[in-house]
Amino acid sequence: MLLLVDHSAPVLSYHTWYRVGSKHERPGKTGLAHLFEHLMFNETKHVKRGQLDRLIESAGGETNAATWTDWTHYHSELPSSELPLIVRLEADRMQHLVLRKPQVISEKEVVANERRFRVDDDIEGQVSELLYATAFTKHPYHWPTIGWMADIEGFTPKDCEQFYETYYAPNNATLVIAGDVEEEAVLELVQKHYGKIPATKLPRYAPPAEPPQRRERAVQLERPTPAPKLALGYRAPSFRDRDYPALALANDILFGGRSSRLVSRLFRDEELVTDAHGSVAPFTDSGLYEIWLSLRPDKDPDHALRIVEDELAKLCRKPVTRAELEKVKNRMELGFLQGLETASGKAEQLGFFEIVMGDGAALFSRLESLRAVTARDIQRVAKRYFDARRRTRISVVPERPKSAAQRAKLAEVAS
Repeated sequence: MLLLVDHSAPVLSYHTWYRVGSKHERPGKTGLAHLFEHLMFNETKHVKRGQLDRLIESAGGETNAATWTDWTHYHSELPSSELPLIVRLEADRMQHLVLRKPQVISEKEVVANERRFRVDDDIEGQVSELLYATAFTKHPYHWPTIGWMADIEGFTPKDCEQFYETYYAPNNATLVIAGDVEEEAVLELVQKHYGKIPATKLPRYAPPAEPPQRRERAVQLERPTPAPKLALGYRAPSFRDRDYPALALANDILFGGRSSRLVSRLFRDEELVTDAHGSVAPFTDSGLYEIWLSLRPDKDPDHALRIVEDELAKLCRKPVTRAELEKVKNRMELGFLQGLETASGKAEQLGFFEIVMGDGAALFSRLESLRAVTARDIQRVAKRYFDARRRTRISVVPERPKSAAQRAKLAEVAS
């Protein structure tokens, strides 16, 4: 348990981080971690379906959850006087979740519809899924967090019971509490409600090694879109790696605001795109550095790609200026500190660092790691990771209309 006492406002943020995400699943059972994000709000032996949300909301609070490759995260924000309520509710659903057939079928339908909306009927969702499925051939980052549809439809109550008994236990969770609380009261309540929950025997996480990638992997899709899209995935370090802060700053040099290098060229100088951004996956294992471009109608994706490659090559050839580096460091430091302004922000960052870095206290040294990055560091990571031979490229081109009516509709959308 991590506790951060902050009496600046009469609120508390209560977070439970489980060390289980989509990477802990196996082929044929993908999406179980995400399904549990839904099941955990359903019903327990002591709390009827829908009652958990009502109890928290009637107490003046709110609650939500998220699932990712490396973790599942449940969080609630409440008045500090409601600490006994949230401790009782969270401990209850850690050990008494109801997983009978009606509950499982109901949430499977919800997740299947979510997948249809976010992936099957969404071009960006399809591209994101394909990017990782193409870039990773062995590592479990290959499959999406939401799971493949066939797996979602095939889940049984027994699958869910086994998953719950394996991963939902105190020895696989980190409880993070931040806000207007007293240490003694917190420890007493946590001991009372969690103390008798048994530990579980956790399986060893040992993913297969991802084979080296020696040439670019490229896939082109035809989709009903008025303009081309481009997604690039370069091999990137784990969030734990010493290269990560430098690569994050390199991304900000390229995409951090209107005056950044690629935003300036793609939007202002060339007028090629309607959207462009980059990001470094904050994964426990090695992930991807992603670049996403949405082009204007009739613009050439190959030309946009050449501009991207040109700017990446410039980072490799020449160190950034002191002024440019100072600017992106200031931007990133501001964003980092703004994320710690609230009790919820503090709890979330502590939990994330505990799970992904293996040490919540690493949060307090992260800013120094960013400040210590030099222009030479950025040049070094650019040379190491911006290698087109180890890149995955997904191109989306407008689907050729099959009729005059379809052509007219696309022309109307494009205008």
